[in-house]
Formats: sequence, C-alpha cells, structure tokens
Amino acid sequence: MSIAIDTVCLQCHMERNLQLARTLGTEEEAMAFAKDLMQMYLTAPEGISSPWFGPRTAELFHQHYGLPIDRYRQEKIDSNKFVLERLDLIRERVQEARDPVYAALQFSILGNYLDFSALRGQVSFEKLAEMLDAARDISLDADAYRKFRQDLAQGKTLLVLTDNAGEIGFDRILAETIFEVFPNLAITFCVRGGITQNDATREDAAEMGIPFPVIDNGNLVPGTQLDQLGDEASQALHTSDVILAKGMANVETMFGCGLNVYYAFLIKCHRFVDRFGKPMFTPMFLRERG
Repeated sequence: MSIAIDTVCLQCHMERNLQLARTLGTEEEAMAFAKDLMQMYLTAPEGISSPWFGPRTAELFHQHYGLPIDRYRQEKIDSNKFVLERLDLIRERVQEARDPVYAALQFSILGNYLDFSALRGQVSFEKLAEMLDAARDISLDADAYRKFRQDLAQGKTLLVLTDNAGEIGFDRILAETIFEVFPNLAITFCVRGGITQNDATREDAAEMGIPFPVIDNGNLVPGTQLDQLGDEASQALHTSDVILAKGMANVETMFGCGLNVYYAFLIKCHRFVDRFGKPMFTPMFLRERG
C-alpha cells in the first residue's frame, strides 16, 4: 500500500543529502554522516516509501550538524505570506470561472509547487506567480474529475490531506468552493503531526484561517504513513466518503490503499516523470480506484 523506494529514489536521496552535508562541515564529518545515512537505509523496513526517511534524515542532520528540525521555518513563513496576499484575487478568479470547482482544483494543484524539500534551491515565488497567471489553461484528467464531482455529490464527508505550508491556502479556496457547490459535505483538513520539512501543521492551518475542522496525522512523516497514523486521523481516513490527497508524498505513502482517494499534485521528481510518462511540473489528478 505504497510506492516502495527504489534505486532511483535511493540515489536521489543520498546525493541530495550528502551534497548538503558537504556544505555544513569537513569531509570527515560528511563521511560520518554518510555512514549513519547508509545504516538508516540498511535497517529500514522492507518496501518502505521515500517519505518514511524524512524525519529520520532530519534527526541525523540535527545530531551531526546541529541543524534545526524546523530549518524551513522562514520558507514556510514566506510561503504563507505569498498566498495570503493573493487569496482574494485567486478567489475572484475561481468564482468567475464557468466551473469554479475545476478552477479551484487547478490553483490548488499549482500550489503544490511550494515544496522546499523536493525542489531544494529551485523554488521561486516569481515562477509560481507566473504559473498561477496561467492556471486556468491547465488540463486535468476528465474522467477522474467527473467521478470526483459525482462522489462529492453523493458523499457526506470529505477529508483533505494537506501537504505544504502556503499550499494549504489554495486548498482552503478549493474546499470553500466545494462546500458552496456541495453544502451537505462535512469537510475536514488533516495536517502533519509536527514540524517536518516545510509541510503544513496546525499552526499553518490557523495562519491560513482554515474554516473547517483541522486534525493532524499524529506523526512526522511528510505523507500519510498508514501504520503510523494517530487514532483521529486513522478514523477520519477510513470513514470519509471522499479523500483528496495533496502532493507526491501522499501518493508515495498511500498509492494502492484501496480507499476512495483522489491524488492532486505536480510531478517534481524524475521517478514520477518515468512512472507517469509526463514532464516535470505536469499537474496531475488521479483516482485511486481508477
């Protein structure tokens, strides 16, 4: 019930983290870090997905270099500020659309660009602004979207599994738009259980003014690791009629779970490029049961 790490993921994970380690200290320190990193790979459970390594890698950087666990705090602040300043404009563009739900989904998926971990050193607010200007031009899978609307119309509960800080503001507009069209839906947001990368937490949900109940997943994995979910998140996941899962990490940790999940994300790594046959930054909307 996940996309297991393979040699492509392993190589990428190791190269990115060793590259960072070399900038933080001596070669001897980097070697000591590398040995602990390799030990982590060797002792990982069989078939585990890449996001599982996230909090463990952060702890290694903290132990070896004193790097703060909350090292993306400024990026999160900047992301929230960027989106908050544009909420009214984006809401107007959504409401003017022929299909507001589709338009809100377009913006929500583009918000997945705010990923300072996967796109280390490559995130540009200027580029995101350009992407948002062209948001209404992107196309999403028509069959998946048609079924999504049918499920929303027939269901009673929607669980939104969020991803990054800032991005959660676009998710707010999407959820508000869905609620306007389907007012019988009870909508719940699920954030991370604590600080992990630049992912959204309860603090970010409050900053964004999420007007729906907010729960957290009870752990620090930057995804939805089913066997580590807290009781509240597990119950919500298994009782929700519709689940909207944002970001690649939710795909990696959940794909194949069999629940009524719709995955909404941008392709941001070479493994996903190969898996889906799409170029980098392609907006994706997939249905688990499809």
